[in-house]
Amino acid sequence: MRLRELNVGCFGGGTGLPSLLGGLKNNPWLHTNAIVTMFDSGGSSGQLRDELGVLPPGDVLRCALALARNTREARRVLLARLPTLEHARLSGHTGGNLLLSMMERYSGDFLDAVDGLRALLGCRGRVWPVSVEQASVCAEYGDGTITRGEVEVDAGQVSGRLIRRIWLEPAVSIHPAVARAIADFDAAIIGPGSFYTSLMPTLLVGGVADALAKMRGPIILVANLLTEGRGMNGFTAAEAVARIEDAIGRKVDVVIANVKVPSPQVLGRYAVEHKEPLAIGSLNEHCELVGGEFWTSEIARHDRPRLAYAVWSVLSRRLLGDA
Repeated sequence: MRLRELNVGCFGGGTGLPSLLGGLKNNPWLHTNAIVTMFDSGGSSGQLRDELGVLPPGDVLRCALALARNTREARRVLLARLPTLEHARLSGHTGGNLLLSMMERYSGDFLDAVDGLRALLGCRGRVWPVSVEQASVCAEYGDGTITRGEVEVDAGQVSGRLIRRIWLEPAVSIHPAVARAIADFDAAIIGPGSFYTSLMPTLLVGGVADALAKMRGPIILVANLLTEGRGMNGFTAAEAVARIEDAIGRKVDVVIANVKVPSPQVLGRYAVEHKEPLAIGSLNEHCELVGGEFWTSEIARHDRPRLAYAVWSVLSRRLLGDA
């Protein structure tokens, strides 16, 4: 086997994607790219989108911070929220969200603003917004009702409403530069993250499936540790694979999944929120399962070093094994 630097793309958003990026950035054989959802409608990001007409900066900011040279100090500064000010429109926003929004306003180009933030933070990798066009996540539930907005879609399924279909409105397209970047990846990694509001919206952007079709390497899904409320009762990693494959028109080659759950006391705390360990389900023969103990603390977060090593083991075996 001959080692070479691999160019990988990680798709998603929320709190899951930064966790993956934070582990991968320390591998000198990986050039890490984040392909980030841009459809956040809640909190500071949603407010800035509505008030200033800018793209929601929150997910991009978190991914840039995860790849930063000094993540701890950068997070301390840029995730601090501004106190109540005389200019009430700025109160409560994080410094990083305001910085990225102002960089977009003055540069006139969100990709340029993200690259500027990346340079400022000394990121070990690249952050790409999946689209620079504004849209909202929409969902149709099992009873035929429809909800619009990331926060509302998430709240609906958490409360017990089964999602039948999900889409973006209006339909948006991938930026040509991002499409070219994806086509050049050696592999694509999807997740972890909220399935319906972080992962699927990223894959539903027009042109993402075409870009992934040009990519020759494997597609890897990092399965979530938990379901996300009563609307996902019985949901499995196998079902996630099926929905992703329908969206991108390609097979998912590998699923990395947790196979050991924590104590009953820890699970009991999540059961109050109607969240349960995500079962693997029945994967098709084309999809390899890589199982391991990734839930190692009392909080449902993937252990960063373990996940990073698992990803590298898959990449090295599939892409470097015959080199």
